[in-house]
Amino acid sequence: MTKDESKDIYQLFLERTGHGSMIITSNRDTEEWISMFDDVLLAQSAIDRFKNAAFDFVMEGESYRPRLKPKLDSNDPPPQTPSTRPATPRGRRRRR
Repeated sequence: MTKDESKDIYQLFLERTGHGSMIITSNRDTEEWISMFDDVLLAQSAIDRFKNAAFDFVMEGESYRPRLKPKLDSNDPPPQTPSTRPATPRGRRRRR
């Protein structure tokens, strides 16, 4: 991250700590986050604040991507149009 991006993330952690919930998803372990920040001291402070009251939910197992990939028989000709997944219904969002 750039210097400004690092400061923005730090500010976000600072403002949200103790005031509300926050969900962060990442394909990197929190130990790797330090190297992503421009300032190591700022990174360590942000991560300490974040991890202080965080729940670490690690998902392991088989990826769903291969299951969603269209299956083609080797004897079939290539499709004339791109394959699409069926649309999934989404719930309505409530505005506050």
